[in-house]
Amino acid sequence: MQKIVNWFNESIYTKLLSPACRMCAEGSKMVLLVTGLCPASCFYCPLSEKKIGKDKIFADEWELSNENDTEKLILEAKYIEAKGAGITGGDPLIKWKRTKGYISLLKNEFGSDFHIHLYTSGLKNGEYIDELVAAGLDEIRFHPMPIYWEKMQDAPFLKYIKKSITLDCDVAFEIPVIPGFETDIFLLVKWASENNVSWVNLNELEYSETNAKELNSKDFTVKDDISSAVKNSQQTAYNVIKRIVNADLQIGVHYCSSSFKDGIQLRNRIKRRAENIAKKSDIITNDGTLLKGIVVSKNKSVNEIYKLLVSTLKIQNKYVNIDLDKKRIELAIWILEKNLKFFKENNFECYIVEEYPTADRLEVEKIPLT
Repeated sequence: MQKIVNWFNESIYTKLLSPACRMCAEGSKMVLLVTGLCPASCFYCPLSEKKIGKDKIFADEWELSNENDTEKLILEAKYIEAKGAGITGGDPLIKWKRTKGYISLLKNEFGSDFHIHLYTSGLKNGEYIDELVAAGLDEIRFHPMPIYWEKMQDAPFLKYIKKSITLDCDVAFEIPVIPGFETDIFLLVKWASENNVSWVNLNELEYSETNAKELNSKDFTVKDDISSAVKNSQQTAYNVIKRIVNADLQIGVHYCSSSFKDGIQLRNRIKRRAENIAKKSDIITNDGTLLKGIVVSKNKSVNEIYKLLVSTLKIQNKYVNIDLDKKRIELAIWILEKNLKFFKENNFECYIVEEYPTADRLEVEKIPLT
């Protein structure tokens, strides 16, 4: 009899669990968005406005200028000390040659143990899956659309699923948990268990800037004031997994909660990145964000401020940096606070800033000191 394992942040699973999921929990999986293009039109697609329907490439939050901009890709993997990559979209099979090139590149750079999984609708270019597996793809996760969950025998991509099962890779399903579709999801998992699919991942359905209108039109709502997750999605997932256990289906099923993605996966990934990119002047918080002292002036350039600080306050170079992108001076907080009188006398604006250590450097908080 299968047993339900309670994992992080309300996430649960039955054995087996994909190695990719364990790496995600560690924060050691790089997310490689190969393209925002997709042949499906899923009403629940959460992809952001800047990515959805656009042929863009991102390594985590770092946008690549083109498909040959591989230096950023390799650097991002090194910054988070990645053990693997999840190739996503859109649909990576839309740009299957690009995808194949990235699989080969990552395997050559980091070795055969670097685990690569890929998400696809299977609607287009499924005939090239064997080439991706030959290049080193370890796991392929199909995303059947809801219309096929209770009748997989009618799915137009069924032949590609069956073909993939014969190849040297793990084959999985990954779908969102839509409230009201409990039986459909159970039947999909039952079909998977009877057809040699390795495991099924169930994601808590979430609101985003791009799917909110569609979700609202179907009378969904958020489950609470602090979450973007859809009400009753989690309970539906729990119900499905209980039915799977009671039916003794021998297949691994993982329910991935919204809070697991934010509180475990993302948090651990940015902590890994912070450890590798933080300057001597930065403070790394328990959440992996960076605290920085900031100095700006309306009358002096950043170069002038820098020279003044180094010459007058005798600050060591390792504790003060010029940020050309944001046109500011970054300074160790303890030095900033110690010399507030000097900064006030020189009409400098001083702040403590908290930001993510990610490529987009998203600012969390900005506290003025003068």
